[in-house]
Amino acid sequence: MKLARTYLLLAAIATLFNIALQDLCVRVYAGPYSLLLAACCGTGAGLVLKYLLDKRYIFQFRADSLGHDGRVFLLYTAAGLATTAIFWACEFGFDHLFGNRAGRYAGAVLGLGIGYLCKYQLDRRFVFRAAAA
Repeated sequence: MKLARTYLLLAAIATLFNIALQDLCVRVYAGPYSLLLAACCGTGAGLVLKYLLDKRYIFQFRADSLGHDGRVFLLYTAAGLATTAIFWACEFGFDHLFGNRAGRYAGAVLGLGIGYLCKYQLDRRFVFRAAAA
């Protein structure tokens, strides 16, 4: 139960970080493709933060070298491709439905929540298990 609470807290931190960075991006740049650019920036930054948090506090993973850590990060990123699709589908779908920032970010929170539930299973079974082997 403690692990679930910790994972939920870390997911909430990464979600807030992702959305805050997206919001900053659309405030700084409102031109063509601004929402896609913001989503990419938020997703990338959230991915790195979540990796750092997960490897330390959820999986207690220590890399043997920088190269080993890079390979594990690539696995972590690959495992996140499908979950990112879920997240972006919710975010952009809500943006299309509601046509405003509040709707878009509500979709982002929902999509990230669903994505993180799936991502934990992928990370536990494939990323950090393979990394420990």
